[in-house]
Amino acid sequence: MPSTSLGGYLTLTDDLTISRMGYGAMQLAGPNVFGPPKDRDQAVAVLREAIDLGITHIDTSDFYGPAVVNEIIKEALYPYPDGLHIVTKVGARRGADGSWIRAREPEDLKAQVRENLRHLGLDALDVVNLRFGEVDGPSTESLAEKFGALVELRAEGLIRHLGLSGVSSAQLSEAQAIAPVVTVQNLYNLAKRQDDDLVDRCAAENIAFASFFPLGGFTPLQSDTLTHVAARLDATPQQVALAWLLQRSATTVLIPGTSSVAHLRENIAAADLKLPADAVAELDTIGQ
Repeated sequence: MPSTSLGGYLTLTDDLTISRMGYGAMQLAGPNVFGPPKDRDQAVAVLREAIDLGITHIDTSDFYGPAVVNEIIKEALYPYPDGLHIVTKVGARRGADGSWIRAREPEDLKAQVRENLRHLGLDALDVVNLRFGEVDGPSTESLAEKFGALVELRAEGLIRHLGLSGVSSAQLSEAQAIAPVVTVQNLYNLAKRQDDDLVDRCAAENIAFASFFPLGGFTPLQSDTLTHVAARLDATPQQVALAWLLQRSATTVLIPGTSSVAHLRENIAAADLKLPADAVAELDTIGQ
């Protein structure tokens, strides 16, 4: 039985209910999300512990590794337990030197979906996010053609639900005119608040807003305010930052990543941390 509330569960469709506290598998690859992990057994252990603690939402992509992370997920969890939902992304590939290469042509997107299926050992993917923007924010391009390619695979039964990553509110509307969107995955955290309006819109429309880099990303959050609030609440700064995101809106979901079982448990415990109003007000000043 899970030892924590996991922030509750979010029902997006009749067949898609996820734990609001999820797990981001990116860090199970080697350095810079490239190549195999230093300790594969530990990577397997982290995934199994996440499931044992009640997580039903794992975020991944075949460009993590590449393929390495999906293959570890299959090794650790296949056959997959009932109720587990794996969310993956397409829209990029990796160079031989570990570089990140935009890969958004319709036929390439379809090939990436099939690669995710093969490496995860699945017949259909629960959710596929179209990675459209860059790490630092969305582009202004139309996504209709690219998103349409994924809609075709949904019609074939290879994808159950569709999502977006790195998009603007206008691009969300553009996609919704083509097919339903169940998730938006954008850069958002205590310090990066540029998507406040989009977070509120997703809550109003019952769309999961998954904040990637919830703890700051490759440059961790650094804030005296965060440190002081955490000390007052007898929690770590990372736990406070995650708790703030869970309280930010009813449809915010978290996908913090780690390759450590101890760190995984620490992250999950953040779901039980209730921030008082004065702490929230203080934390809100960080992103202003």
